[in-house]
Amino acid sequence: MVNDENTPPTRAERRDAAKNRQLILHTAHKLFEQYGVEQVSMNQIATEAQIGPGTLYRRYRNKSELCLDLIKDSVDLFFEDIEVYLEENKTVPPNQKLKEIISLFIGFREKKAQLLTGVEETMSSNPLKSRIQSPIYVELHQILVGLFDEMTVKVQTTHSLNVFKADMVLMALSRDFYSFQKDVRNYSPEEILELVYSTFIFN
Repeated sequence: MVNDENTPPTRAERRDAAKNRQLILHTAHKLFEQYGVEQVSMNQIATEAQIGPGTLYRRYRNKSELCLDLIKDSVDLFFEDIEVYLEENKTVPPNQKLKEIISLFIGFREKKAQLLTGVEETMSSNPLKSRIQSPIYVELHQILVGLFDEMTVKVQTTHSLNVFKADMVLMALSRDFYSFQKDVRNYSPEEILELVYSTFIFN
């Protein structure tokens, strides 16, 4: 029987797809460790993995998607840590919870700096928009807005202002700005946390 376009993929095809995914991720991780994320191209990954560029681009449209897949498990654990913290600290003042969430993200950025750089890279003509729309930032943004809303429940502050504040916090923690504060201003991660807190969060 000849397979047509409506025939489900065979097990062999699924195994091949899974094998290609693992090969791509292993190759990318090795090259990123050796040369750095920014210096490695998609074509270089395909060549090193000995697969066609089409095979690579069918699975990952760009390096950002590839890097996100590489740190998927770490991202899941990061948000699980946040969920556990918020569940166990419901009575803690929202400004303190917000500070802890920012601290957790700074710690995550420090540990996964290379791959986060790759996630934040984009082929888009609007890098800022694409960066804020990445899955990591979308979920983190929702958490920040919720905490800002909780902080201002008794104050005449609009929800839209809290959305803006969350945007600004994420910009302060984005790759370019965060690296500038560390490498040019010579602030430590702990100092950056205090500066972000004092700028955007009020007791």
